[in-house]
Amino acid sequence: MMRKILETLQPLGRALMLPIAVLPIAGLLLRIGQPDLLDIAFISAAGAAIFDNLGILFAIGVAVGFARDGNGAAALAGVVCYLVTTTGAQTFLTAPADVGAGWPEAAAALAGKNWALAQIDKLEVPIGILSGLIGGNFYNRFAAIALPEYLAFFGGRRFVPIASGVAGLLLAAVIGYGYAHISGAIDAASRTVVESGGAGLFVYGVLNRLLIVTGLHHIINNAAWFVVGDFAGATGDLRRFFAGDPNAGAFMSGFFPVMMFGLPAACLAMYHEARPERKKAVGGMLFSLAFTSFLTGVTEPIEFTFMFVAPLLYAIHALLTGVSMALMNALDVKLGFGFSAGLFDYVLNFSLATRPWLLLPIGAVYALLYYGLFRFFIRRFDLTTPGRERGEVAEAASASAGGTRGEAFVAALGGAANLVSVDACTTRLRLIVADQGAVDDAALSALGARGIIRPSENAAQVVLGPVADLVAEEIRGALAGGGGVVALAPQANRASEDATLPGDIAGALGGAANLRSVRALHGRYRVELADAAKVDEGALARLTRGLVRPQPDVCHILI
Repeated sequence: MMRKILETLQPLGRALMLPIAVLPIAGLLLRIGQPDLLDIAFISAAGAAIFDNLGILFAIGVAVGFARDGNGAAALAGVVCYLVTTTGAQTFLTAPADVGAGWPEAAAALAGKNWALAQIDKLEVPIGILSGLIGGNFYNRFAAIALPEYLAFFGGRRFVPIASGVAGLLLAAVIGYGYAHISGAIDAASRTVVESGGAGLFVYGVLNRLLIVTGLHHIINNAAWFVVGDFAGATGDLRRFFAGDPNAGAFMSGFFPVMMFGLPAACLAMYHEARPERKKAVGGMLFSLAFTSFLTGVTEPIEFTFMFVAPLLYAIHALLTGVSMALMNALDVKLGFGFSAGLFDYVLNFSLATRPWLLLPIGAVYALLYYGLFRFFIRRFDLTTPGRERGEVAEAASASAGGTRGEAFVAALGGAANLVSVDACTTRLRLIVADQGAVDDAALSALGARGIIRPSENAAQVVLGPVADLVAEEIRGALAGGGGVVALAPQANRASEDATLPGDIAGALGGAANLRSVRALHGRYRVELADAAKVDEGALARLTRGLVRPQPDVCHILI
């Protein structure tokens, strides 16, 4: 059950990264336009526009992330649901008597409307996420719906925004009627988190690192960065920091000592503990990972080098992250970032921070801690960190024989027949595969994978670093072009080559004569078609859990 939940939530973790990906440019524009830098108002306003519309960005990003093929109709549905919900919910709110008191009637009405808008804006990110979930899931359910002939124009994908708008009406009524209770619950939760002080921040820091394994750390990050607290209408630690809240930054500051100093020092420790004949091979990789972490705060490629081979080190890393969160808060150090806790954000936001200079001595201590602890435990327990692997180690390859990188990854992942969906977030491929046994871990490692995670029976995540999204595009290109197509090796315990489809499903696929081959896989059928145009997707949507087409003449039928 837990594995199924993780597989279901995997698209949410990925989808949440889509709107977050625009925050670095938003933060950059917002800062350089400020009076203490370039003092150019329109540049600052351009950056603020992103922060002021995060709700609609989340509605789009989550909807596209959950749609089975990322179709724009899902994004439109998410936006429709969001706009209907936020606008409709405002009509249920009545401004306090003192808002606009003594003003002319028109001015008082406008003040009341602005008050209601400000109240709903406090919930814009949660509403955006809910709207995206509705838009994406409605697309998967209704994109192939068939309506009576006189309403046929509104069928198929056009029906999805319509249904999402109706759902938005219901959501608006729930939020409007229950606003006092919803707002009160969020305020109470925010106060509890803030008042928990160092203990709460310690738990947050530890959980943030531990949840990286599943990719669900983005969910708790979104609550901390975009929901907790309120400062002049800006909610969340990240938005309050850029709005000038002197108390904001508690959920970001503790990452700076770890990402800029601790993990780079851990890379140095792993290099010094590598076997002499392997130091040259791993030195360049570890230096590159350390430099990336220091500059940008992207740490997952480092963490996955020791997460599974040395879980003791990862437990130490998680605890030290929690301690850093509590320590920075205790010393009243408030730092913030638009992207992550690296040098770029530290320098850019230095003038907005509180006691930012303390990062340097704290960072130096953290570098010594990570270096000393990693070297001690690696040597004490003979941990197989990079450069200490036993036996022959495959060197990284850029492609398989004569093929492109995308084709090489397709082959290493079991071939096109094994890939049901291909997506990526900041640092990892997020895949649904037909058979985990067909994935060649050694080949993926040779292609540069830092780690491979299997959250469920069919979900797989391949950690590559910042190139993950580019690799995902190359894989899709290889699939579309027919490159790297490798059939799953026939194994009796894995698949049946001569499976028989139920009659109604076979009929929806154009009949038995249209089926070139049928293979039964885990939870699905893989079908090769003679004529792809004969498929009735509407009928399949009613008869099955879903349809995926990695190639025009190949279908994966989810059962």
